[in-house]
Amino acid sequence: MEEPLLRLNGISKRFPGIRALDNVSLSVHSGEVHALIGENGAGKSTLVKILSGVLPPSEGEIYLEGRRVAFRSPHESQLVGISAIHQEATMFPELSVTENIFMGHHLTKRGFIGWGSMEKRTRELLASLDIGIDPRSKVKTLSFAERQMVEIAKALSINTKIVIMDEPTSALTLREVEHLYKIVRQLVADGKAVIFISHKFEEIYEIADSYTVLRDGAWVGEGQVKTSTVDQIVRLMVGRSLDQMYEKTEVAPGPVALKVDHLTRNGVFKDISFELRQGEILGFFGLVGAGRSEVMRVLFGIDRADGGEISIGGTKVAIRNPAEAMRQGIALVPEDRQLQGAILAMNIRENMTLPIISNLAKHRILRREAENEIAERYGSMLQVKSAGWEAPVNSLSGGNQQKVVIAKWLATNPRVLVLDEPTKGIDVGTKATVHKFISELAARKIAVILVSSELPEILGMSDSVIVMHEGRITARISRAEASPEKVMLAATAATAGHGGERSPL
Repeated sequence: MEEPLLRLNGISKRFPGIRALDNVSLSVHSGEVHALIGENGAGKSTLVKILSGVLPPSEGEIYLEGRRVAFRSPHESQLVGISAIHQEATMFPELSVTENIFMGHHLTKRGFIGWGSMEKRTRELLASLDIGIDPRSKVKTLSFAERQMVEIAKALSINTKIVIMDEPTSALTLREVEHLYKIVRQLVADGKAVIFISHKFEEIYEIADSYTVLRDGAWVGEGQVKTSTVDQIVRLMVGRSLDQMYEKTEVAPGPVALKVDHLTRNGVFKDISFELRQGEILGFFGLVGAGRSEVMRVLFGIDRADGGEISIGGTKVAIRNPAEAMRQGIALVPEDRQLQGAILAMNIRENMTLPIISNLAKHRILRREAENEIAERYGSMLQVKSAGWEAPVNSLSGGNQQKVVIAKWLATNPRVLVLDEPTKGIDVGTKATVHKFISELAARKIAVILVSSELPEILGMSDSVIVMHEGRITARISRAEASPEKVMLAATAATAGHGGERSPL
């Protein structure tokens, strides 16, 4: 078999109190897409940082085209032909596309920067990728997808041999994803290698040739995608099969905890009515723009309704702001954990206790021992993996950040818990943990609203499903009657009660 383009032998990385990587080996060949698969916290990001020169390995060797290499900086990694395109593009928004592409390796002539040559080369690179962007445009005017394409063009400008893509489709539309696939296929056709990191199995099976699976920082398996099943890969990732992903405990529903009558926000949603009982998991499903998250924002007092009523425990309430919602026993785990759910620079303990900080003070002095007790109780309950409760949240994997956000709101002891995309962007193992915990919350008679774009999650966890389309409820379907076809029909055709007609808001 031909010599691999990239070969890692026994790579380990230790941090104080943590072994992030333990004797990891893998091989990547020219002209292939190699998927790097694993749960959040499995060691993928650490491995990428080592390959891109951000971190040195504690042990092990890296070989490129059969020659041993070592990187003291990202610049040295780029010089030998390795480029990393991270989930959050690191660019200079006030500079032009050309300036970003050639940052750190300007073309010069007689000691002067060759602006004309760089702009010409930028046009050639963008044209080769079928990207219609003006090289003189400032990066701040570009969409997320366009910025990713510029990052790929930058990689090609330094004659890269290996492109690492970390969750590249997380914020792309379907059309943008297809364009990205086209570029990836073009890269491998030109003899380059792509290391592709994704939590989405449909992407792995669409674009990848081979894969390596990491678990708890260690290599656990590898293979060819076309000869492996999803269940086989999941078992490698988390040590259990797909049929264990949705651990749902059947709970006899109690009294009505939340009742919503004809709730309306002009131009956003209209005439939303439903009941939610204690111990019930009520799924909310709909396509982009259906209005699900907007309804939850009104329930939590972030936005104001223009009509309708909300009742908690049989009593009509007026929720004008999140503080009032919290007093009524409503908690919201928002869709965007990093921008809305957590304060990343603060530590785990501070994040978990923030909503109830006034309850933990005595004579206006915050009691640290009370904070520690809350962090220990809920952090352990949700199995947050960290070096301790004083660790900053931005040092955690995405899945553990989400656990911190959920723990924060559980500490408020809510009557109604709204979970908006609680497993978005996290791996299947952490998803299973979150699903199990949601079921446990229902068993404790907490009323749960589960908003999700993942139909298997909605069908697997919900006692009944409310489907929305263009700001209206089009169906409420019991767990026994729910099927993918029935839910998707209601989500796309607005069939329930409207004869398929669209109604103005």
